[in-house]
Amino acid sequence: MTWPRLDRKNLAGVRFAANVFIASAILWFMLRRVADTTPMWAISSMIASSDPEVTEAARLFKCRVINTAVGCAVGLLFLLIGGSNDWMLPLALAAAILVSSYLVRIPTMWRQAPITAAIVIAASLTLQSRAIGLEYGLKKVEEVFVGSLMGLAVSYTMSRLWPLPDPSPAD
Repeated sequence: MTWPRLDRKNLAGVRFAANVFIASAILWFMLRRVADTTPMWAISSMIASSDPEVTEAARLFKCRVINTAVGCAVGLLFLLIGGSNDWMLPLALAAAILVSSYLVRIPTMWRQAPITAAIVIAASLTLQSRAIGLEYGLKKVEEVFVGSLMGLAVSYTMSRLWPLPDPSPAD
């Protein structure tokens, strides 16, 4: 067995692992202690918004936040219009996709819009309460924002503390 060469590509993987380790530890302890919640949405969002290259992390963050906002707005609109009606979920998911695809037009993370709409509406449907579902759904959306922001912050900090070597023509 041979060890992989420690070139830029392999170092990026190591740094990505370090980014995720640091950010997930911070999110886990911060949200468990401060918000008294299990921060799985925040951690999954952090991973999706992280990258060893800070410019890519910033792009992912922007795309994720915009599409999360679209999904949240669509989910809230359908929840307010239709209440805790089972048909609101598939209608809102389709609407979130159409808004994200044809109005917002940010293809990266465009799946985030229907996922967020589902978080908002499904909470209301499963808890049989528009108000409780709304509160629960918005808390989960808040976790998505916090996690995405943490992913960007750690990517930025690590790029300053541990810069990757400049790409060589062979990379």
